[in-house]
Amino acid sequence: MTKFNARRCFLLVALIGITSIAGFSGRAGAQVKTRLSIATGGTGGVYYPLGGGLAALISKHIPGVEATAEVTTASVDNMKLLHADRVALAFTLPDSALEAYQGKLKGLKEKVAVRSIAAIYSNYMHIVALDGIGIKTVADLKGKRVSTGAPGSGTEIKGLRVLEAYGISPKDLRSQDRLGAAESAGALKDRKIDAFIWDGGLPTAAVLDLGATPGIKIRLIPHGDAVPKMVAKYGPLYFVGNIPKAMYGGMDADVPVAAVTNLLAAHERFDEPAVYQITKLLHEHTAELVAVHPAAKEITLKNAVTGSPIPFHPGALRYYKEKGVKVPDAK
Repeated sequence: MTKFNARRCFLLVALIGITSIAGFSGRAGAQVKTRLSIATGGTGGVYYPLGGGLAALISKHIPGVEATAEVTTASVDNMKLLHADRVALAFTLPDSALEAYQGKLKGLKEKVAVRSIAAIYSNYMHIVALDGIGIKTVADLKGKRVSTGAPGSGTEIKGLRVLEAYGISPKDLRSQDRLGAAESAGALKDRKIDAFIWDGGLPTAAVLDLGATPGIKIRLIPHGDAVPKMVAKYGPLYFVGNIPKAMYGGMDADVPVAAVTNLLAAHERFDEPAVYQITKLLHEHTAELVAVHPAAKEITLKNAVTGSPIPFHPGALRYYKEKGVKVPDAK
């Protein structure tokens, strides 16, 4: 596969309908395909299946383009992959995107020229413990074995900010594991940890499977009161959302948590016609994404332009302008 820098120019050609190269290749017995990678997250979350659905849409509806969803550790690493031109599109939390845009992303000195395509669905912070082991509040996590999310994930950034709002740091834990959703659920099931933090859409497969496991009753820890402190320190990225009691097996009541809007993003250099086509697909074939994961129900023109702290890509702006949607300035 050629490097993405070299692929960009051809992607523009493919998307604006110039087909002579593909036609020539067809006569030669081989068709040229532009390969486009989408940085998602772990297999136990929502980014990966939704990214797979988007990749299928792009491959089906944009001639000459073959898109694939790549497993990653999510937001932070996705911003680094985007900066290095190793992927074309990336799912990310807005706090990670903002740090990247400002040049404050951990492990990366340069600013990332990241641009929003759309706000796609909300992430809800899950703090998951086993019922009956004495963890009922965030304060009860002190002295416990807790997974705070995979290194390079938006879960880790946001999770530590939630703990910080309660005056808890990793040193207050008995141990800090750094696992993804599926790995965390497995470790909790095996009693290797006492609780884990996961930030994801509803429902998250790993938590759903855990809640449905015979002999396991999960407890989701409420922490909506952390949001005002998080907003005061980090800006209006966060809001209080409820995880409904019917969402996962074993829940007895709705749980108020810290929520945030997910973004689909691209580099500012990514071709405007390509981003326009992808934005159009996202909004005009939403039902196909909902069939992949119900979180995609939140994808609407109104929601798409709400909650991004970074500027929108010109290709996305062109689509929203055509639809008469006003895009707020990035905060």
